[in-house]
Amino acid sequence: MSFGDPNNPYGQQPQGQPGYGYPQQAPQGVPPQGGYAYPQQAPQGYPGAPMGYPGASVEMPGGVKAARVILFIVGGLQALGGVLALLFGAFFATMFADSSSSSASDAGTLAGGVIVAAGIIGIGLALWPILTAAKLSKGRGGVRASGIVYGSLMTLGSGLGLLVNLVALGSDTAAGAVVFSLLVSLIEFGLALWVLIGLANSAAGAYFRRPLY
Repeated sequence: MSFGDPNNPYGQQPQGQPGYGYPQQAPQGVPPQGGYAYPQQAPQGYPGAPMGYPGASVEMPGGVKAARVILFIVGGLQALGGVLALLFGAFFATMFADSSSSSASDAGTLAGGVIVAAGIIGIGLALWPILTAAKLSKGRGGVRASGIVYGSLMTLGSGLGLLVNLVALGSDTAAGAVVFSLLVSLIEFGLALWVLIGLANSAAGAYFRRPLY
């Protein structure tokens, strides 16, 4: 039996002719021949993501970072104000509880109850910006919409407060408290606009549409 026998299927194939065994693997660095190789697909993913991990590590835009910090601060201040209102309401009700006048005692208890209720509502509302800020890093469009709605309401409320303080500042009875309230409203209005713009711009939209893996 000769290896050069063309009728021998196990013999050595002549060079230059295709073999009948398993397809030969091309050497490394040489593109496959014959058109049987699968086309290699370019990696897909969010711009800036590392190769092989589409959307795995996308840097949060600066506007979203600033909005997140502001939401945490505003939520913390609201929660602190709610706690202080609870303490003040309880103290106010206790202070009038021992009054000799029943009407004064009832009025003090009622006022204290209203203040305590306002404190509870304030603490409950403080959860909105805090939870929204906590979910901005891994959230989708719903979290962004929550932040935009909160920023819009914050802008509206601080804008109205700013307008009222400006009117009060122009009156003859304006005092230092009005000036202080005006400054607070101005700061709140600026922070609210910052949250609204930071979450509503195109960079934030692209960030929240990124693929999550």
